[in-house]
Amino acid sequence: MNRFALTIAAAATAIGMATTAFAGDQYIDDTGYAASGYDVVAYFSLPQNPVGQSQPAPVEGNKAITAEYNGATFAFSSEENRDTFLADPAKYAPQYDGHCAYGVAKGGKVPGNPTLWRIVDDKLYLNITKNVVGFWEEDIPGNLETSEGNWPSLDPQPASDRAIPQWSSQAPQG
Repeated sequence: MNRFALTIAAAATAIGMATTAFAGDQYIDDTGYAASGYDVVAYFSLPQNPVGQSQPAPVEGNKAITAEYNGATFAFSSEENRDTFLADPAKYAPQYDGHCAYGVAKGGKVPGNPTLWRIVDDKLYLNITKNVVGFWEEDIPGNLETSEGNWPSLDPQPASDRAIPQWSSQAPQG
């Protein structure tokens, strides 16, 4: 890597430290959609269960109502949700480019399962398995602090190419 590229990488890392809106490769599973085709705006209107309880099922998107962001196609259940997303995509896209929040805390990029979600401080976080959700929920603030510290060095790495364990993704409806 030449000096110019290193300077660009260092600047990008500094920007990434300032905000998680700076994005690397989005995790996309075999559906071909970000967040497995679930409507990322709809998460924000779902009731959120207390720590230790499973979250409600996410809302499936419609393959006829999509938007591009961060090199990925996001599907939405309504045109209103798509328009809301387009007005501020970084607000609604899953953190860590759709990778598992606990995985990032542990120093790696592993898939985020869109059925294992939580909104913290108005940001959407995904985890990979139910067991991992338990570890992440033991100390959400501490894990997020560690994730934020790890993310600048992980962000430039390619998206995970692993499948979500014990997960059968479903493409959007429509």
